[in-house]
Amino acid sequence: MIGIGYDVHRFAENRPLILGGVEIPHTMGLDGHSDADVLCHAVADAVLGALGEPDIGFFFPPGDPACKGISSLEILEKCRQRCEELGYRLVNIDSTIIAEAPKVLPHRDAMRQAMGSALQLDPARVGIKATTNETMGFVGRKEGIAAMAVAMVVPL
Repeated sequence: MIGIGYDVHRFAENRPLILGGVEIPHTMGLDGHSDADVLCHAVADAVLGALGEPDIGFFFPPGDPACKGISSLEILEKCRQRCEELGYRLVNIDSTIIAEAPKVLPHRDAMRQAMGSALQLDPARVGIKATTNETMGFVGRKEGIAAMAVAMVVPL
């Protein structure tokens, strides 16, 4: 079974930028109740979607104090655990980050490692790509970052 996920976060001052579980040097971070890792959130929604489950907001409500500042790698771990509880295993993910900046390629291997560890996947099964929005829209104006992902699960 296959699921898709999408997420977007606006930039915020005085926050670290976390993408794929890795802190990336940048002038601003992303705004959110958790660590606002837009890539991990898109992947989590893809995994949950493949399982026919509700989105991450159902499992990790933005107003829940227990979720305040939560690492999105922990969210991925819980999504992987949900796979096992329902009798599935994750096969692979593929994802795309949409941002004008920062450059993702220098951090791609570390992101694949971190997400692969959280999902118990070989990093070779964690696809991460990046593109710009060609200066159009909120992403093009450098107001935030978007990400999309697909995930495949199969019965155990």
